[in-house]
Amino acid sequence: MATINSREDQDGVTIGWQAIVRKKGYPSQSKTFRTKRDAEAWARLTESAMERGLWQNQSDADCTTLADALDRYGREVSSLKKSGKIELYRIGNLKMDKIAKLHLSRIRGADLAEYRDRRLKAGLSDSSVRLELAIISNLYTVAMKEWRMEGLRNPVLSVRKPSPGKARDRRLSPIEEKKLLGECTPSLKAIILFALETGMRRGEIQKLLWKDVDFTKCTAQLLDTKNGEDRFIPLSSRAIAVLKKLPPNINVKVFPGTDISHSFAAACKRAEIKDLRFHDLRHEATSRFFEKRLNPVQVAAITGHKTLQMLKRYTHLRAEDLAKLLE
Repeated sequence: MATINSREDQDGVTIGWQAIVRKKGYPSQSKTFRTKRDAEAWARLTESAMERGLWQNQSDADCTTLADALDRYGREVSSLKKSGKIELYRIGNLKMDKIAKLHLSRIRGADLAEYRDRRLKAGLSDSSVRLELAIISNLYTVAMKEWRMEGLRNPVLSVRKPSPGKARDRRLSPIEEKKLLGECTPSLKAIILFALETGMRRGEIQKLLWKDVDFTKCTAQLLDTKNGEDRFIPLSSRAIAVLKKLPPNINVKVFPGTDISHSFAAACKRAEIKDLRFHDLRHEATSRFFEKRLNPVQVAAITGHKTLQMLKRYTHLRAEDLAKLLE
């Protein structure tokens, strides 16, 4: 049988009610409520769950704030990811919001909906808010599976997420490509041509070593890529030609010492090309693979995309090119 005790202030005025549930085989449970009715209702539900074998200990979740959980998540999960620095930055922003003061067991969908609206009103993009909600959602999953908080419910599942937004569809026109290459240093020109031929990410290009290039097989091996896997990239004759013009040196980087992002932005500015990012070259290369009539499986093997949906977001075919295939 549960015990219900009143909590009083110094003047003897009742300010709350504490419910205590003691049952053999279970740890003692207590919780304080503003009304006696709430305390009695909680006690009945707790006793019923224990009797039916459905009770799960939420004491850890009751005393762990979202801020504390985010700190632990950052140490144990985010720090192990390749994008860990970015995620830790987002965690820092999450901890600055008032929702971080709430305990995990008390956060409801309505709390997260208010958080979502605050972030959007503050000027964050839909995608950024979706990513922050994704961190909270995965935190709850980890807490339930690995932190002995099995009784938690994931409140993110009941919240409407902002739209993922329209996929970026920037293509590099032949005229822009010619103008851009004309404003590049020899090293940057080689990097751009190589990116357009291989679809490799900026980081993959920067880490590529001569020892991982096989001119006989016309392949380049990429180790420990963004998705955590190694993969082999087929090298076209144009890509091979780019590499053969570079000074080879065994066990060193193929493209050493170039600040790609800064140099690319400066070249675009000189060429008067607007709204073009280096990552758009990966989109461009992926689209060109399809225009060469490679099938999705072949393209995914080159680019490393895990799902057809992600591959689709990176592919933007020109209608006029598709029309030629219909002739």
